[in-house]
Amino acid sequence: MTRLEVTNLHVKFNGKEVVKNFNIDISVGEWVCVIGPNGAGKSTLLRALVGIVKSTGEIKIDGSDIFSLSDRDRACWIAYVAQEPVMPKGMKVFDYVLLGRTAHLRMLATESKLDLDIAHYVLAELGLSEFIDRDVANLSGGERQRVAIARALTQASPIILLDEPTTALDVGYQQEVLELIDRLRSEKKIAVISTMHDLTVSGLYPDRLMLLANGEVVKSGSATEVLTTENIAEYYGAKVKIISDNNGPIVIPERS
Repeated sequence: MTRLEVTNLHVKFNGKEVVKNFNIDISVGEWVCVIGPNGAGKSTLLRALVGIVKSTGEIKIDGSDIFSLSDRDRACWIAYVAQEPVMPKGMKVFDYVLLGRTAHLRMLATESKLDLDIAHYVLAELGLSEFIDRDVANLSGGERQRVAIARALTQASPIILLDEPTTALDVGYQQEVLELIDRLRSEKKIAVISTMHDLTVSGLYPDRLMLLANGEVVKSGSATEVLTTENIAEYYGAKVKIISDNNGPIVIPERS
């Protein structure tokens, strides 16, 4: 069973620590969501886990240091979706999504029927089949986000990092995307680490939450344990009401 272990991870920019002593142990089939106020270090954390920004500490998959792997081999293990994915003008949606299979191809090899089928399957699951011939540059913000997630799922890596995956989506597509990720993590044995702003949504699907403030994990546990009026007041500076629900806590802002 694939397992990601992160120990004592630190990230510094210009001498300032923006992520401090981050630790996580997650196996395939699990979903951890990192929440926190703006500037807490959530996006930087995910970028450090995938190697986009430099960090110190240990990041291991099944006991092996991920930075001892080539970029191609690392991509076979970890897929990443940025909050604002870069998409080259002139590329069609299907070709962009199919890039997710690149890490699995041998040198100079072309995509097999299986690679094409995987891309078509994911596009269909995300309701994007009608977009396959569209230029990615002409997509709306929500469409771009769904296409970026499709590429990551097509990559079929056992670990997927999602930075604010529902930010540009309306409520219907939010539910569609999150339901798909939730189903695939069980069916395909994927470990998911995501960040989210919406506190109510963050408690619906993940197994546990990690509350990040000033680069440090200050609270960790179930949604009920982390999403309390006290924690939100202390770390977000917000006054909220929490309503208990079978699916998770409902966080409602209150007027001062």
